[in-house]
Amino acid sequence: MTGEEKIRHAFDNKNWQEIKVTDSWQIFKIMAEFVDGFEKLAKIGPCVSIFGSARTHNDNPYYKLAETTARLLTERGYGVISGGGPGIMEAANKGAYEAGGKSVGLNIELPFEQFHNKYIDRDKVMEFDYFFVRKVMFMKYSQGFIVLPGGFGTLDESFEAMTLIQTGKIARFPIVFVGVEYWKGLFDWVAEKMLNQEHNIHPDDLNLYRVVDTAEEAVEHIFRFYEKYVLKPNF
Repeated sequence: MTGEEKIRHAFDNKNWQEIKVTDSWQIFKIMAEFVDGFEKLAKIGPCVSIFGSARTHNDNPYYKLAETTARLLTERGYGVISGGGPGIMEAANKGAYEAGGKSVGLNIELPFEQFHNKYIDRDKVMEFDYFFVRKVMFMKYSQGFIVLPGGFGTLDESFEAMTLIQTGKIARFPIVFVGVEYWKGLFDWVAEKMLNQEHNIHPDDLNLYRVVDTAEEAVEHIFRFYEKYVLKPNF
């Protein structure tokens, strides 16, 4: 169905039977994705999610940075979760997989560009139709987020995490943005416009995230965050 057809379909009058059948089956499909995700991810142990663009090529410095970050996380005892696709996601899984760590991929089925990469453990590949179900899995089973340069999807995932922490819907965990040059303009705007000019956030909200430049800094921040609670990975 094309984009125009979807718009026209949204304005069509539907009878009760059509609504009941379509919506009921959709609910069951959503439930099935939740159940499958919960069953598989509950067993993986402490993990850190790495986010970033699917369009980043393997000769890009950020690809290498993601790969190094995943390897260092694995050496510290964490598993790595990615969105399962190419680009930064592939680099994250590759770094974990080649270092002998747990490599998890939460892939989303899209009409273009997304396919799961070959560096995910075979028993840890999951396919999702619904972005919101997939995001629940990231939030529920990650002990931290490391965010490399990406697009709208990367912003969606990272800002949802900060919103849930800010509003007290989930416990606080570390969120690290890697690449000062890439992220500086965004977070300067957050401080200048959202906080100082419009007072739409609290000064403490600037502490919900850290912006760093290296894989070592990102992983060290995750490790130090939990060290103060005397918590360490158990695998």
